[in-house]
Amino acid sequence: MKSINIGLLGFGTVGTGVVKILQQNSGVIEKRLGAKLNLKWIADLDVERDRGVKVDKNILTKDASKVLNDPEVNIVIELIGGYEPAKSFILQALKNKKHVVTANKALLAKNGSEIFETASKNNVDIGFEASVGGGIPIIRAIKEGFTANNIQSVYGIVNGTCNYILSKMSDEGRPFNEVLKEAQALGFAEANPSLDIDGIDSAHKVTILASLCFGVRVDFDKVYTEGISRITPIDINFAREFGYRIKLLAITKRSGNEIEVRVHPTMTREDNPISKVNGVLNAIEIIGDAVGENMLIGRGAGDMPTGSAVVGDVIEISRNILNGGVNRVSPLSFLSKYIEDAKIKSISNIVSEYYIRFSVLDKPGVLSKISGILGNNSISISSVIQKGRGEKGGVPLVVMTHSAKEKDIQKALSEIDKLDVVLDKSVLIRVENGERG
Repeated sequence: MKSINIGLLGFGTVGTGVVKILQQNSGVIEKRLGAKLNLKWIADLDVERDRGVKVDKNILTKDASKVLNDPEVNIVIELIGGYEPAKSFILQALKNKKHVVTANKALLAKNGSEIFETASKNNVDIGFEASVGGGIPIIRAIKEGFTANNIQSVYGIVNGTCNYILSKMSDEGRPFNEVLKEAQALGFAEANPSLDIDGIDSAHKVTILASLCFGVRVDFDKVYTEGISRITPIDINFAREFGYRIKLLAITKRSGNEIEVRVHPTMTREDNPISKVNGVLNAIEIIGDAVGENMLIGRGAGDMPTGSAVVGDVIEISRNILNGGVNRVSPLSFLSKYIEDAKIKSISNIVSEYYIRFSVLDKPGVLSKISGILGNNSISISSVIQKGRGEKGGVPLVVMTHSAKEKDIQKALSEIDKLDVVLDKSVLIRVENGERG
C-alpha cells in the first residue's frame, strides 16, 4: 500500500487532535483512501510536554526546516496560528512543491491572496476547511455542494465563545463579565478574550466566506466589526419581549453590485433556527438561488472537531496525489482569473431594522421628542416599550424601527443623544428578520 508523508507544524490543541485522529482512525482512512497517511515529522518549540498521545520521539523536532525541506514530505500541516512565522513557513512549503493544509483563518483573511497565488504558481493544493466552523464542512459545501448556485447570503454564528456567553446571558439573566469569567474557567475563552468578544475572530472567518461565495478578494480592514461587550441583560430581556434573541452574527450578502461583509450583535426572531443554536455550537446558513436556505450546525472549535477538518483536507489532497491531479477545485471556488477586488458596502449604507434603547428622564413629552427626530430622518417606529413610571433617574425607552438606512439612524441618534432628557449614549442593535439576499 502506498504512503503519503505528512509533516506537522504545531503540536498544540488542534495538532494533538490531528495526531489522535490519524492514529485512532488509521484503518478506516486507509480503506477510504487506498493509502497510508504517515506522520513523518512533528515540529514544535516544545517537544517535551505530554499531550496525552504517544508518538515516536524520533519524529519530534524543534526545527521547522526539517518538515519544510524534507523531499519525502508530501503535505505540510500548519497549525502554529498567527501571522509569523506561519506565513513564511507556508510560503516556503508551497515553493518547495509541498501541498499545505492550514487552520489559520487570521493569516488567510489578511494574506490569503499571496498564499493562494503562490500555491497556484507552484501547482500544489492548499486546504483550509478548518479555518471556518471547526468540524462543520462549510468550505467544502460552498466549493462543491453549492457550486451550481448564485449564493445570495451567508449568516453565521462562527464563534463559540461569544455564542456561549450570549446563550448564558439569555437563559440565566447573568451579566456579561460574570459569564465571560465562567467561560474562561471552562476553557471556552482565552485569558485574553479580545479576539473573540470584539468580533475579530468572526471577521476573519466571514472574510474567507465572502471570498468563497462571491469570487472576490476582500480587504479585511474594510469589514465592519463590532463585539458583544456592550450587550447587557436589560437588552436581552427587551429582545425577548419583542420575540427575539441576540446572537453575534457574521453576515455577507450581495447588495446590488456591492458585497456586505460585517460582524455585529444581531437580533433574530426566536422562531428562526439560528436563534435556537446555543452554547459553544456554531451555525452557518447559506441562501442559494436554486437550493434555497441551508443550515450547517456543529462544534466550531476544539481538538477533535477541528482536527477532523484538517485530516479531511489531508485525505482530499492525498486522493489528488494518488490520481496524479492537482487543483481539481480552485481554492477559492472561482477560477483565479475571474476573482475580482470586492466592492464592500459601507456600513453607513446598509438597510436594516433596528432596536434602539434610550435612557431618558421619566417625564411627559420625551417619546414625542425622540419620535419627531426619528421621523425627520425618514425612520418609522414599529413598536415601543416604555417602562419605569414612578422611578427616580433614567428609565429605558425602547423602540423597534421599520427598515431604515444606517446613516439615517446614526444621524438621528447623534441628535437624540444631545437632548437634555437623554441621560446616556443610546444602545443600537441591528435586526435581521429573514429578508435575505
